[in-house]
Amino acid sequence: MTTEAANAEAASALAGAELEAADRVADLLTGAAPLGVAFSGGVDSSTLLALAVRALGADRVLAILGVSPSLAADERASAHQVAAFVGVPVVEVQTFEGERPEYRRNAPDRCFHCKDELFGRISDEVVGRHRLAAIAYGENADDARRVDRPGARAAVAHRVLRPLADAGIDKASVRRIARALGLPCAEKPAAPCLASRIPHFHEVLPEKLAQVEAAEAALHALGLAELRVRHHGEVARLELPASELPRVVYDPLRGQVERAVRSAGFRFVALDLAGIQSGAFTLAHLNDKEHHDRSRGDTHPGR
Repeated sequence: MTTEAANAEAASALAGAELEAADRVADLLTGAAPLGVAFSGGVDSSTLLALAVRALGADRVLAILGVSPSLAADERASAHQVAAFVGVPVVEVQTFEGERPEYRRNAPDRCFHCKDELFGRISDEVVGRHRLAAIAYGENADDARRVDRPGARAAVAHRVLRPLADAGIDKASVRRIARALGLPCAEKPAAPCLASRIPHFHEVLPEKLAQVEAAEAALHALGLAELRVRHHGEVARLELPASELPRVVYDPLRGQVERAVRSAGFRFVALDLAGIQSGAFTLAHLNDKEHHDRSRGDTHPGR
C-alpha cells in the first residue's frame, strides 16, 4: 500500500479527536522511515503499527516481534494475524532475557532487563539488515505516567521512539483509534508477558512460564477470555473480571476450571476475589516500599 492510499483509507475511518491524534503521530514520525515497530500484537503496538503505515506507507514499516518463553504461542500467532491485516511484514527476533541473572531474579525492574534485551537484539540484528532509520514502541500516555513501567528506561537508553505517548494518546484513545481502523485486536484484553504472573523475587524459570501458559490456554478454551494465572508454587491464583466470578464457583464450570489448571501441574487452584489486577505484583511492592520509607521518615522527593 502506498502512503497516499494508506492515508486515504485511514482518513476515511478516523474523525474528530482520533484523526487529530493520528496526525500528531504522523508529525512525530516525520523522517523516521524506514521504521521498525517493536510489536506484540496487543492493541497499543498494533495501533502504532497501523498509524505508522498511515504516516509512512506499508512498504516503509516493519513489525518486529520478540520471541522467547515469556511469549505465549497464541499471542505469537495473533500478532502475525494482526500484522497481516495491517499489511506489514513481521521479523521475529529471538531474545534471551532468561539468560540474564537480573531478569531471572525477578525484582520490580525485571521489565527493564527484558526490554533492554529486546531493543539490544533489534539494534544488533535488525536495524542494519533492514536499514531502519528508527525504532518505535507502543507506550501510551497513561503508561508513561505509571511508576511500574521500568521498561521505559530501556527504551530511553536505546533511543526508541514512543509516538503514542508523545502525541498524548491514552488507553481509551488507543481503543477508539483501533476500533475506527477495524483492527482485529481492538477489543482484545491486555495480555502482559507470562513472566508478570510470577511474584517478585521468585525466580523466573522456563518451566514456570510453561505452566502458566498451559493453564491460561486451557482456561481460554473454556470460554474465559480475560484472566491471569498467578504462579505461587503449587498454588495457581486465578484472577478474573468480577463479572465472571459468580459462574466460576458453580459446577459445571467450577470443576472444569479446577481440572484445567491442575492439568498444567499446579496442585491447588485459588480464585482471587479482587478480580483482575493490572501490575498486581509490582504496584504492591512499590506501595510497600513507599509505606516503609514513610514509616522511617524518608520523605525526600524523587527517592
